[in-house]
Amino acid sequence: MISSAFALPFLLQAPAGGGGSSLTPLAFQFVLIVAIIYFVMWRPQQKQRKQHESSLASLKRGDQIVTAGGIIGEVVFIRETTKDGGTNRLDDQVTIRSGESKIIIERGRIAKIINSTNSSSATTTTST
Repeated sequence: MISSAFALPFLLQAPAGGGGSSLTPLAFQFVLIVAIIYFVMWRPQQKQRKQHESSLASLKRGDQIVTAGGIIGEVVFIRETTKDGGTNRLDDQVTIRSGESKIIIERGRIAKIINSTNSSSATTTTST
């Protein structure tokens, strides 16, 4: 009696004898999972990476930046390097001033640009 109670759920889940493909629901679930991963994780990361690379390409003197190591500084000089006839903009050397020091870093190691000289250089006027 106990063995028939355990066998009942397995018998109810047995495939029908109609010869239908049991891979169709599995394939549908696989496609659904891949689509969710693409639209939730991969596509937004691609957009964010492209935006970051375009902001690094438009980097110029006077911009305030934060490096991947957490150093905050102002861009003083950008030396573009070329390798094998082409340009790899992430290998360019960027000289920044942080406090009393000047540091040379690679353009690709810049985590974010805090404010650009073009964006909003606010000038304050005082009235007396």
